[in-house]
Amino acid sequence: MFGVKHMKWWGWGVEGVGFHHEDKPRFAPFVKEKVGLDLSEPGTAAPGFDEIDVPESLLPDELAAALARAVGDKHVITEDLDRVVHTFGKSVRDLVRLRRNQLKRVPDAVVYPGDESQVSAVMQAVLDADAVLIPFGGGSNIAGSLEPLTGETRPVVSMDMGRMNRVLDLDTEAGLARIQAGALGPALEEQLNRRGWTLGHFPDSFTHSTLGGWVATRSSGMQSDKYGDIADITRGLRMVTRTESENGPGVDTVVLRPLPSTSTGPSVREMILGSEGRLGVITEVTVNVHQLPEERVVLAWFFPDFERGLKAMQDISQSEVNVLVARCSDHRETAFSFATQKKQKGVKKLVTDGLFKMLERRGWDLDKMCMAFIGFEGSKSHVTHQKSLVKDIVGKYDGVFVGKGPGQMYDQKKFDTPYLRDFLLDRGATADVSETAVPYSQIKELYDNTITAAEEAMTEAGVPGYIMCHLSHNYHSGACLYFTFAVVEKPEEQLQAYDMVKRAVQQSFIDNGGTLSHHHGVGMEHSPWMEQDVSPAGSGMIDSLFDAVDPGKNLNPGKVTHTGEPGVSDLSDW
Repeated sequence: MFGVKHMKWWGWGVEGVGFHHEDKPRFAPFVKEKVGLDLSEPGTAAPGFDEIDVPESLLPDELAAALARAVGDKHVITEDLDRVVHTFGKSVRDLVRLRRNQLKRVPDAVVYPGDESQVSAVMQAVLDADAVLIPFGGGSNIAGSLEPLTGETRPVVSMDMGRMNRVLDLDTEAGLARIQAGALGPALEEQLNRRGWTLGHFPDSFTHSTLGGWVATRSSGMQSDKYGDIADITRGLRMVTRTESENGPGVDTVVLRPLPSTSTGPSVREMILGSEGRLGVITEVTVNVHQLPEERVVLAWFFPDFERGLKAMQDISQSEVNVLVARCSDHRETAFSFATQKKQKGVKKLVTDGLFKMLERRGWDLDKMCMAFIGFEGSKSHVTHQKSLVKDIVGKYDGVFVGKGPGQMYDQKKFDTPYLRDFLLDRGATADVSETAVPYSQIKELYDNTITAAEEAMTEAGVPGYIMCHLSHNYHSGACLYFTFAVVEKPEEQLQAYDMVKRAVQQSFIDNGGTLSHHHGVGMEHSPWMEQDVSPAGSGMIDSLFDAVDPGKNLNPGKVTHTGEPGVSDLSDW
């Protein structure tokens, strides 16, 4: 649509691309052993779009005319496919509901503004009609931040920012770039790279997510150890928001200049970061950018166990080392990674077999072994020095250098993992992720207790399942722990055991000193834990902010704070 790329309506990524295990000989046996799923049996593909019952558009003629005046007739779409694409994000719950043909409330129209003035005109039309406006970036959100509330009787308009995708200005002296909010990760980097610069922000969703979406959900990228999270990268922005006057609701633009630091009261910038469309529509962002490095390399190490890997990552973070990536998988995720490798042959197989035999002679239990990736970037001399510092730290925890090969594979495949979820859904397995951030002093306890909580929930639900974890995104005081889990359920019961495990994991985060989400946002999936995370008084402050800016609840209502169950979107829940 107008050059705007969308993911397939029923799953992750683009049509024709998916996960395949035929070239990975250890994958099917691994899945069979861990969760009892036989991959030799054919899966059940997602339904065809003609099998989906799409509610009719409820767009009133008057609002349709106002939207057309705002963006032009051809940029107001009411066709079923476009409306369904803009209904959900890509959470497990979203994908299961699509497969079950459970579309309770769908946007009545999708609009594609081309500039900030059109965003303002659309918002004014929506407010005049007492309708609902939901901003849409790439549609990759997995926390329930996009869907209309069930039972919403007002017209719902999805605003797709995809036409606003340009780098507008590059200040090479300050290292700042002004970029439209609808720019997808690849388009943004391509425009910067042509001029020798990079943003350095690479979340898992990079291929299918936008700068505005990153800001609205407080995203974090794989290279955050060097470049910071999006909250660190964002220096200024523009956001169209609602205003109130004697004549009724109007619109205005919040303008935050890209200053290096300020001491000017509560931070408006921080209020907007993570606001998920409830305060307005972000139209452009000014971000820190960096010149492309002379050298970049990601190397791999093995550790005898996860505890020593965690300690090594902590020491690296709190040392003078400045790495690009510092990520360590537990033994469960390490085993999964080995299972997804293609068959090794020749010299490569001999080297790998020899390494494992050497580790066994050292007394390692290979079932407890963990793999870490550590990345370096900069001038050749800087990279050489940093590698030397890391070598000394890793050696204290019995780390064994593996080389460049696994790191190169990690770099090549880092954006492909979400395709596995669709493959498993076809075969009756529900897989998802939950991530938290926790101080180093509590990180091992949170890890142990979360694994236990998830496995107890699987036992209680009476289903086979698997959970694994890695550490990433290091900070001075702590780090992110990123858990991936899967359960095998009967199709008619799908989401029941999943919900039990998901809730057990999220509650474990809170009970063991972590946050409900490190970088996936809140939406409606995580909002039931907000009061426990930020305190009832803190959650009340957030509600008061939203109510003050948007008293009519016209801007993406129901996200971030509501009192219902995870993922429930009925109006009575907030």
